[in-house]
Amino acid sequence: MEYFFVDLAQYTLEGTLKGLLYAVVAIAFIVIYRSGRILNLAIGEILIFMAYILWTFFSLAVLPFWIALTASFLAAVILGLLVERTIFRPLIGQPIWAIIMVNIGLMILIQGIVQVAWGGTERPFPKIFSEEPVKIGPLIFTNSIFWGGLLSLAIVAALTIIFSRTRWGLKLTAVAEEHIVAQAMGISVQKSIAIAWIIGCLLATFAAIVFLNGGTLTFAAAAIGLHALPVVLLAGLESIPGAVVAGIIVGVGESWAAAYLDPYTAGAMSQAFPYLLMLLVLLIRPQGLFGWKIIERV
Repeated sequence: MEYFFVDLAQYTLEGTLKGLLYAVVAIAFIVIYRSGRILNLAIGEILIFMAYILWTFFSLAVLPFWIALTASFLAAVILGLLVERTIFRPLIGQPIWAIIMVNIGLMILIQGIVQVAWGGTERPFPKIFSEEPVKIGPLIFTNSIFWGGLLSLAIVAALTIIFSRTRWGLKLTAVAEEHIVAQAMGISVQKSIAIAWIIGCLLATFAAIVFLNGGTLTFAAAAIGLHALPVVLLAGLESIPGAVVAGIIVGVGESWAAAYLDPYTAGAMSQAFPYLLMLLVLLIRPQGLFGWKIIERV
């Protein structure tokens, strides 16, 4: 019985830490949707593109660690500005089908750029976090997941404070609620949307560092974006704190399913669980657990 509770604690805490990382990727969706009502379905491709950028800078032996890391995050800022300015800014206020088609085009474009620039061969991702596991009593955690999860919690707390307490963050919140009202208040909607894209790309870069640390870099890692989609829809497309709760629910449920149900389902239940949970919640509460319920007069 003692071993059961130790295992349960291990799976629960592992799922919580992984859920916090899912929440960070989900927030990359949310901040962009809040600002421009654009669902960025290409976040997984952006993540993998930044992973190759990270690999490029860290493979240059002449660059010190912190210079390579800073250059990678600076590249994320440039990418966010470039994508927002050239691709998505003209789509503000356009029908949803147009946004979806452009998203698909962006996904294919990034895949093509990665294939041309880096080829299709596997590459070793840099070891930014130590490979030494973190041990807390009988519990053992992967170093990158443990510290990445804690950093994710700090990132979410910082973003929540920024969006709710600072003058700059309140402007972004006003843009999220209504563009016309925000413009009437003298707030630059286009600037706010550009900032949201920068935040989204920075979060995708952080997620790439944690999820791929010391592993193998292939384009299959873009699936991380799909793993975070149930968290986005479960939380609601506007709630940053809600993404944390949804991320933990998905992460813990996935971890329990992998431990206790996968042996009986040929490993399928842990993959299906987030999407089954998402469908169940959306049938009951379509705006998600924490999404804004908007009433419109027609």
